[in-house]
Amino acid sequence: MRQWLLVRLGRAVVAAWGIASLVFLVSRVLPVSPEQLALIEMEDLSRQIGPATSNEVAASQQAVRQRLGLAAPLFYATRTTGPAGEWHWHGLHNQYHEWLSQVVRGNLGKSYLDGQPVTALLGQALAYSVPLAAGAASLATTLALALALYLARGSGSAGRTLVQASLATLQVVPLFLLALILLLLLANPAVINLMPLASHGPAPNLLVAAGRWAVRAALPLLSLVLAVLPALTLPLVASLRQESSTPYATTARAKGLPLGRVLRRHLLPNALLPLFTTLTDLLPTLVAGTVVVEVVFALPGSGRLLAEAAAAHDYPVVVAGVLLLAGVRLLSLIAADILYFLADPRLRPAT
Repeated sequence: MRQWLLVRLGRAVVAAWGIASLVFLVSRVLPVSPEQLALIEMEDLSRQIGPATSNEVAASQQAVRQRLGLAAPLFYATRTTGPAGEWHWHGLHNQYHEWLSQVVRGNLGKSYLDGQPVTALLGQALAYSVPLAAGAASLATTLALALALYLARGSGSAGRTLVQASLATLQVVPLFLLALILLLLLANPAVINLMPLASHGPAPNLLVAAGRWAVRAALPLLSLVLAVLPALTLPLVASLRQESSTPYATTARAKGLPLGRVLRRHLLPNALLPLFTTLTDLLPTLVAGTVVVEVVFALPGSGRLLAEAAAAHDYPVVVAGVLLLAGVRLLSLIAADILYFLADPRLRPAT
């Protein structure tokens, strides 16, 4: 088991490195490169100050390339343009090797916009996003289990029909539309203003700061929970109803066990097996969902940071965000396999 886990983790690291490397190399060859953006800003500034000589322009261009780390060749080997292009080997003195060396040391570079370290920017943003995603995952999983056990007890009652229809409706509503609806209904002085979006003034202590964060995160949290709740609940209900028709469930009911106990103690453990993949997909889904809710509700989290970095062509932040998302996705797949092995010994790798 330990060897299998190490192999899977190694594959995940290689896959994350490949994805981040591809994004890094593509960001350097895009039509709008960071160098071009900086040069455009420099040309606008020079027009305001006055015309510059060709030597001054060349020196400014070289300074921009040095500041952005673009003076060295892009890769270990590059090919010259033209019909008779030739390959040139540059050795370790290239942009990719420098970037990879810094990533191994935990340095993800500096932002093109303000020069701040990318790790510091991500750390500040994750302080908002991680509690939001973790809280949404916990609440959605707990509500999904409770609703699935309630709906699996039978069908036809008005309450169960209403809950089933509500879940089916939520399943087809996009997250951004759901967030906007909650924003207009619950944080609008013209309708209902139960949940203010912001708190003013510094917090006197940690408890007050946590309370203000909870107030501001209530609507984003509710949006994420409602967005993933149908995908967790409806498959679990179908699995519970399928398990309820098996012989062992019929035997348990024939012995006089209450339906609730049969569902919780006997049917639920087996019904959860097909749902493990959906449960582990919950984390990447929530990480992607934070991009939407943080932009809609103006939260300074990682989703908003990556959205603004992509719009501003701040490629060091974008590459770091892609590396983070790839790592979360790959680790969630490993977690799914581990849950399957723990729940069903027949699936465990042979020792």
